[in-house]
Amino acid sequence: MVELGVNIDHVATIRQARRTYEPDPVWAATEAQLGGADGITVHLREDRRHIQDHDVLRIQKMCHVKLNLEMAATAEMVAFACQTKPNLAMLVPEGRQEVTTEGGLDVLGQLKRLKEVVKQLKDGGMTVSAFVDAVPSQIQAAAEAGFDVCEVHTGPYAHVFHQTGGDLDKPQLAMELNKIVDTGDLIRKAGMRFNAGHALNYVNVHHVAALPGLRELHIGHAIISRAVFVGLRQAVTEMKQLMNP
Repeated sequence: MVELGVNIDHVATIRQARRTYEPDPVWAATEAQLGGADGITVHLREDRRHIQDHDVLRIQKMCHVKLNLEMAATAEMVAFACQTKPNLAMLVPEGRQEVTTEGGLDVLGQLKRLKEVVKQLKDGGMTVSAFVDAVPSQIQAAAEAGFDVCEVHTGPYAHVFHQTGGDLDKPQLAMELNKIVDTGDLIRKAGMRFNAGHALNYVNVHHVAALPGLRELHIGHAIISRAVFVGLRQAVTEMKQLMNP
């Protein structure tokens, strides 16, 4: 069964729009778990645009499933992760001007520094993941850096899925899906866990969820959007049913 990690960042986005106390991401984490989430994901950004430090600490205290902390590979974030010790620390690229994460981490281009960061996090007792594009050289670099997990960036697949209406007879969609398949094979052959995520939703998730050897999907925006209409618990349950028919 493919596991589901639910990203609750955008619950905090709504709260921060008013700089108030609601909706509370801790309540969101509770509802997601009751809906069947296998993990809770939060991204503590440098600019603190949504999740705040105290959110991570409060969620960690009540989380009965894996807590995945998405983070930039900065000294500040590494120190915070080593203090709080989430189950999974996922390194992602981060830009102040981006709306959301726009691409995979360039492990190859900063291999020496990332080796040190990965070692610090692993010495702190965390499983360490890299959010990477479906590029073989990045997978090889991730293995060399010591990552335990590679999460493949599924944004390009989701974009082409939308363009083609999900028609796998369209060569460009088949190509994007095959890239993820091939990348997953490389990840597993390198002894790392194969996860995937980004821009997955209720209409495009099934092809990715069916990929061989996939362990986890991390999904946020689509689930929170669906929750506006049916509630978060139900939105999570529906996504898990689509992933594991």
